[in-house]
Amino acid sequence: MIDYEKMMNHVRSHPYSLVFATISGAHLYGFPSPDSDFDLRGVHLLPLTTVIGLDVVQQTEQKEGIYDGLEIDLVTHDAGKFFGLMLRRNGYVLEQLLSPLVVYTTPEHEELKSIAKGCITRHHAHHYMGFATTQWKLFEKESPPRVKPLLYTFRVLLTGIHLMQTGEVQANLSLLNQSAKLSYLDDLIEIKQTGAEKGELQAADVEFYRREYERLLKELEDSYQQSQLPEMPSSRAALNDLLVRLRLGSASNPSAS
Repeated sequence: MIDYEKMMNHVRSHPYSLVFATISGAHLYGFPSPDSDFDLRGVHLLPLTTVIGLDVVQQTEQKEGIYDGLEIDLVTHDAGKFFGLMLRRNGYVLEQLLSPLVVYTTPEHEELKSIAKGCITRHHAHHYMGFATTQWKLFEKESPPRVKPLLYTFRVLLTGIHLMQTGEVQANLSLLNQSAKLSYLDDLIEIKQTGAEKGELQAADVEFYRREYERLLKELEDSYQQSQLPEMPSSRAALNDLLVRLRLGSASNPSAS
């Protein structure tokens, strides 16, 4: 069970007003270990007087540690930076925005989720191909091999395939596997959920997982080629309008920042 009130206590200490804060990482992906930390991700709003000046402003806030007995890693981006990332082929920020594990929300969060639909393109497949390749390389380097990077590899591959085929951002591996029906994923998830964060695998299984990795990577590449998703995002104007309104609202209510 996720203690949202403890999460909220951490969010309240943020130095800037927030648009939203959600839980990402293993909890969002559906395979947290008993000792998994909590990855809080979100968007904050820098004061207007800060962003219009000459000084270079830090746009990302990060804070990690143990709070109320929970290991928490909180990372938020200023709205301007986050909105810019949404217009690129960055599936990670869309997963954070659309996470169903919501710690803090606002009406602007709901508006942003609606706008996000127009940010999805077929080229998001490249994000998931690259992420999967990186995770697989991490998995191969380890001896003995661990469950965590393997699950991350398969998670991003199935998320990418699902996105190309449906236009829906789905990051939960258990839900994705309801369609994929890969029995070994259920076994891997159980190992991760019931064991420690550093759960290990038998080296003899690596060749099987390599074949599955290559097969699913090819399926993602094929899904990209066949996808009917648009080539370019269509939400730039809507994001710009929301950002301007957020900035003006911050200027008229400086105590909120």
